[in-house]
Amino acid sequence: MAVKFQLNGKQVSADVEPDTPLLWVIRDTFGLTGTKFGCGIAQCGACTVHLNGLTRRSCVTPVSQVDGGMVTTIEGLDGKEARAIQDAWVGIDVPQCGFCQSGQVMSATALLKEIPNPSDDNIDQAMAGNICRCATYVRIRKAIHNAADTLEG
Repeated sequence: MAVKFQLNGKQVSADVEPDTPLLWVIRDTFGLTGTKFGCGIAQCGACTVHLNGLTRRSCVTPVSQVDGGMVTTIEGLDGKEARAIQDAWVGIDVPQCGFCQSGQVMSATALLKEIPNPSDDNIDQAMAGNICRCATYVRIRKAIHNAADTLEG
């Protein structure tokens, strides 16, 4: 089955089984390895992408569900919120091992697009599905607040 969708702004087609997880289409078919495999059951957030502007766990999303949609991975992430998050991540030195960071950045960017000045509770709710084995949660929260401040100023 050929599934057609936009991937990072480019129209693509993948001739794969309809139940193939989007994660494997992104990584194996299109060679974009920034989206990580963590758990395979949508519990860790390492595989987070944006589907039509909303966060989605690509490890459990059948590619058939993205037919005609717009998928953005960490490689294609752009916009003022994304730049603010990325700058804050670097400025605060958020990553430790870095494995979870693409999913963290994808979720944080989606949060700022929805809530430009999030509270700690907003951040906790939006980031709850993203696990960091190095426990950089305090730096992640601080980076999101810094990015929001940058966008306000």
